[in-house]
Amino acid sequence: MGVVSPVDRDRAPKQDRSRATRQRLLEAAVACLAEHGWAGSTVSVVAERAGVSRGAAQHHFPTREDLFTAAVEYVAEERSLALRALFPQGAAGDRRAVVSALVDLYTGPLFRAALHLWVAASNEEQLRSRVTELEARVGRETHRIAVDLLGADESGPGVRETVQGLLDMARGLGLANLLTDDGPRRDRVVAQWAALLEQSLGR
Repeated sequence: MGVVSPVDRDRAPKQDRSRATRQRLLEAAVACLAEHGWAGSTVSVVAERAGVSRGAAQHHFPTREDLFTAAVEYVAEERSLALRALFPQGAAGDRRAVVSALVDLYTGPLFRAALHLWVAASNEEQLRSRVTELEARVGRETHRIAVDLLGADESGPGVRETVQGLLDMARGLGLANLLTDDGPRRDRVVAQWAALLEQSLGR
């Protein structure tokens, strides 16, 4: 067995610390976006919340756009992981549970943070193309997950549009939830959509 040099021995802990710092910055960026919006979420504010120096933040993310684009990518990955984690063995045909899970994702803090970045991207040319590309990828991934969990056969007429309509509805409820938390109404909408899916998708 070869001798491990001090340089190699030091490199792994440094890499671990670097990953941990990056993770803290992403989580802080998401929290700042959700709480303060784009205008109140500077690199300095995020760095302070993450407990790191501004210089350390800029080492990982040279620009504000780099930081928040990475944050939304992190949000997207967390959304996908959260949805998959709800049904590790598949949804077992429980479409109402799938609809409810999708709506929960779009009414939570991860979606709220992403929404603030969309608003910023509508006014920031440099940010817009990056966020548009990222959201297109997130949309495709979310659609694939929904199709799998619903057991939908997209070769049938109108099935793809039905699944996309569900995601659009969930996003709309997420937008409405920014202003008021109307749980009972949301539950009724979820129940109705689950019934519609049973009719249109079959078994």
